[in-house]
Amino acid sequence: MPNKPLPLVDQLRSEIAAAAARMIAEDGADYGSAKRKAAQKILGEGRKSSDFMPTNDQLLTEVRRYNALFFADTQPARLIHLRKIATEMMEELTMFRPYLTGAVANGTAGEHSEIHLQLFIDSPKDVEIFLLNKNVPFSVTESESANRSEKRSRGRSGSEPLEILHYIYKNEGIHLILYEIAGLRVSIKPSKLHFDGSERLDLAAVQLLIEESQNVATIRVT
Repeated sequence: MPNKPLPLVDQLRSEIAAAAARMIAEDGADYGSAKRKAAQKILGEGRKSSDFMPTNDQLLTEVRRYNALFFADTQPARLIHLRKIATEMMEELTMFRPYLTGAVANGTAGEHSEIHLQLFIDSPKDVEIFLLNKNVPFSVTESESANRSEKRSRGRSGSEPLEILHYIYKNEGIHLILYEIAGLRVSIKPSKLHFDGSERLDLAAVQLLIEESQNVATIRVT
């Protein structure tokens, strides 16, 4: 029995997801911009796109599918490499309670992906001083929210980042997303650098994923 055709909205949503996934996998685009560009390409100018936008979960599925189809020979090794770099950073930053998140955590990282670590800290200055003492040059992106003293007066829950520190380590981009310690107990809001704030892995979990991936690679070789 032939497959039943998708309704128009679902069909367009699937096309947008597929086009956006290609931009993410091929060019390293972030989820938000990839969806907007894909919607414009599929729907054309002037058409309301919000009704046709795929969810981030749908897009994640498409990115996995694209990687498996077009990058099966290179993406797994790239992912292991980035996860190993991430564990080195997590070991260095252990006093700041590091968690890996983003594409390196969820397994979709590719050629253009960078490493995103959530840190849970008493003060951003602690991390900045730590990096300065290590002679690590970095840049800072402030949170979009109001100044920190105003946030605290509102009883902020810790779910929003205080700031993000950016630097290069072994030719890979590192982004440290700084949260208050209270953020460990709440659902983290995604940063603009990546959509997925729910997927966060501690050092032991990342090391286990690396070990499992290497075991699979060994089995394939033998």
